[in-house]
Amino acid sequence: MAANITYHEQTDMDNIRKLREVLKTLPAFAKDYFRAIEPTTSTKTRISYAYDIRIFFQFLISQNPSLAKIGIPNLNVSVLDQLKPIDIEEYMEYLKLYDSPNDQTTITNGERGLKRKISSLRSFYTYYYKRQAIETNPVQLVDMPKIHDKAIIRLDAGETAALLDYIEHCGDQLTGQRKAYYEKTKLRDLAIVTLLLGTGIRVSECVGLDVEDIDFRNNGIRLIRKGGSEMVVYFGPEVEKALKDYLEARKAISPLEGHEHALFYSTQRKRIGVQAVENLVKKYARAITTTKKITPHKLRSTYGTTLYQETGDIYLVADVLGHKDVNTTKKHYAAMDDARRRKAATAIRLREDYED
Repeated sequence: MAANITYHEQTDMDNIRKLREVLKTLPAFAKDYFRAIEPTTSTKTRISYAYDIRIFFQFLISQNPSLAKIGIPNLNVSVLDQLKPIDIEEYMEYLKLYDSPNDQTTITNGERGLKRKISSLRSFYTYYYKRQAIETNPVQLVDMPKIHDKAIIRLDAGETAALLDYIEHCGDQLTGQRKAYYEKTKLRDLAIVTLLLGTGIRVSECVGLDVEDIDFRNNGIRLIRKGGSEMVVYFGPEVEKALKDYLEARKAISPLEGHEHALFYSTQRKRIGVQAVENLVKKYARAITTTKKITPHKLRSTYGTTLYQETGDIYLVADVLGHKDVNTTKKHYAAMDDARRRKAATAIRLREDYED
């Protein structure tokens, strides 16, 4: 990777290559759709759509031997006109549990996965229907899967402090190679978790940071947000200290070629990846709470909730988190919090003479 190519540019290039490979496994007419949506979608969105559409065609040939003989790449757009709403409903049922045609692993989809795949198919069908390449749009006649609200999982103030303390001191009792690994990654891990908790940035934004994106004069970080927009997010003294401590230790790292600008490195001296950050957050969080499944996104929820509780400004929360629709923010962070809900536990007394 050339030095002047950013993480986000490289990611886009990789996604474009992946998309071209997936398109080779789809009907030839599908290229028109992906070419048309390019100006309004990210490369990540397009590759996700491509995977979803491929599952749809794999379903079609698994249910129709005559189509299987033709093969997916040779299917004509007219095949879309042969389907009825009941076929789409059967596809939705199929998505809940099916075997991957490549390695025969069993795949399941919950409400959100199901809705995303049907949304992809609805967009695909709508493109050809509007351009009069097909006469019917059965996906439009099928109800979208209902998404049930889930309780927002986040850390409370005590758990947040305990998590950071644990990262700082959990190596005190370690020995040998485990001790050496902990000391090697301690400042990096503390900086990452402190940054996520102190700014609410997405894990993808975190791993995409270059060292040049940090501005200590104004205590801000330059981000490329979801959708490609650029924004500066500001941080406080705790994040500042964690970053400076890590950057001092970072001087001793000799990065591999092409990774010189990355802010956070893996132990292989490459830019750290999303999966690695998810794993380290889960590892530390398991020692703090066994009842909450904490991920980087839950740290983002923790930040958003705390910011709203402290400021009461839902528009500020939406802006800092990079939400394009403030209603998304209201749904997640303006709901009744645990502190109020817990009052219900002591509001009703079943027996007047009962003592704690």
